[in-house]
Amino acid sequence: MNSLKQELDINNERYRIIVSVKEDYLDGKLSLEDGNRILKEKLGTCTPDEFAYAEQSLKGVYKDGEILDKMDDLLNLFDGVLVRAENEYPENHPLWVYLEEINAVEKVAVEADELLKQDKFIKNPWLGVFDFLAQWRTHLSRKQNQLYPMLEDHGFDRPTRIMWTFDDAVRDAISASYALLREDKYDEFLASVPETLAKLRDLNSKELEVLLPTSFKLLSDEEFVRMSKNDHEIGYAIIKTPGLYVVPGINDSAAQPNQSGSARCGAVSNEFLNDLAGLLSKYVGPVDGAPVGKDAVLDVATGKLTLDQINLIFRHLPVDLSYVDENELVKFYSDTAHRIFPRSANVIGREVKNCHPAKSVHIVEEIVEKFRSGEQSQAEFWINKPGLFIYVIYTAVRDEKGKFRGVLEMMQDCTHIRELEGSRTLLTWDKSDYVGDGGSEKSLALKAAESVAEEPLAVDAGGYVHIDEKTTLSKLIKHSPDVVDYLVSLNPKFEKLKTPMVKVMAKVATVKMIAERGDFDVNDLIAKLNAFINNNS
Repeated sequence: MNSLKQELDINNERYRIIVSVKEDYLDGKLSLEDGNRILKEKLGTCTPDEFAYAEQSLKGVYKDGEILDKMDDLLNLFDGVLVRAENEYPENHPLWVYLEEINAVEKVAVEADELLKQDKFIKNPWLGVFDFLAQWRTHLSRKQNQLYPMLEDHGFDRPTRIMWTFDDAVRDAISASYALLREDKYDEFLASVPETLAKLRDLNSKELEVLLPTSFKLLSDEEFVRMSKNDHEIGYAIIKTPGLYVVPGINDSAAQPNQSGSARCGAVSNEFLNDLAGLLSKYVGPVDGAPVGKDAVLDVATGKLTLDQINLIFRHLPVDLSYVDENELVKFYSDTAHRIFPRSANVIGREVKNCHPAKSVHIVEEIVEKFRSGEQSQAEFWINKPGLFIYVIYTAVRDEKGKFRGVLEMMQDCTHIRELEGSRTLLTWDKSDYVGDGGSEKSLALKAAESVAEEPLAVDAGGYVHIDEKTTLSKLIKHSPDVVDYLVSLNPKFEKLKTPMVKVMAKVATVKMIAERGDFDVNDLIAKLNAFINNNS
């Protein structure tokens, strides 16, 4: 224990105060409020390693279960006292990697928060979220098999055992929620998600506040270099594989793992196989599993195109395409800047029925069934609103033998086409952007707003605009087109403002309606918009 205290450079007097207050609180001799007051008066602040060491020193006095049950209360006891660590580490440092993963999983958690606010339940976005969350067991595994043992080598075993229990609770909560989702128990699933996210965030907070900064102070660079090499064997959650942590003079060879190690062998082996496959493909013919370079010329039905050219063609088509194969799995959608409805790469490889609200799944299933049987080959739909006409057609895809191979969906904003009159036989360059030209989403919103005849936003003598709940979306866009990106940053629901649907929304939506749609307090949204508009004018 004394050795650990020396390694952490713990002050004896401060240590006694911390332990005394913790013990009195756990014994019921001090209330939470009185304990917090004493700590503020006698300590002022407490570092994460002081807090963790005091917890370690309670070993033998209180059982792990007692500390575990009181952990959140103990952290509250130190509210306003425990110094919030900066958590700044060198790039590729094992603790830097943990931090990157925590930041990445928080983005996933925020996406889950937004999905919980939506009126319609669609399975695929949730599957995408929980595919990422399911990776969190790798983050936990690295802690348990790498970080904890090294801390325990320094006699720091009590906090790690307690943290391990929290790890398991998070892992089990994610697994349980994911199972409910896969089993289509939607009500139970949605009810479980808030608690799962709360457990995840609580654990991450404990890592950031105590575990990571204490580890940084206690472990040496030599240990972190060794940890980094072994971390690569276990893998990472959500983020891309980072580089190895290298400290010149400590282990220069760390830049290249031992050639007998699996990381080194795997890298060499994969690189060699890719090169070999490329050579065979060039001089012998395509090899199964060989990567196709973007400049490789491919024989298509009526010509020869590179993969790069094919992608460019799809990206510039004036229509949106989606393809579902014969197994009813989404295999492709065209990544156009003018997409009518937002798409996410999370849908690729998933069942098409999970891309739609429950109330319309039966329509999707009927289309596929009729196409598969050969009874039907096309199904048309259209959306006809003032200033907007969207045309959608589903076509059965069959091979040369008539075998059903899937469904092709085509969607097009035909508003401009329906407005055309007479004939045009001479070349004329219009100022407006055509769909498919890769024009900016911002210009689409601005064009929609400019089509609305109305007075601009009023500006006072000081040059400031004033927004209220009756202010229209079109006025906001005309005054500051960047407001579209700002609204999307507040709530992903507003992604539709980057699609042709903005033609309808710009004309009718008010700040009050926007607040209701985004689950905002209208006064709070007005304050945010006033600040944004005036700061960006």
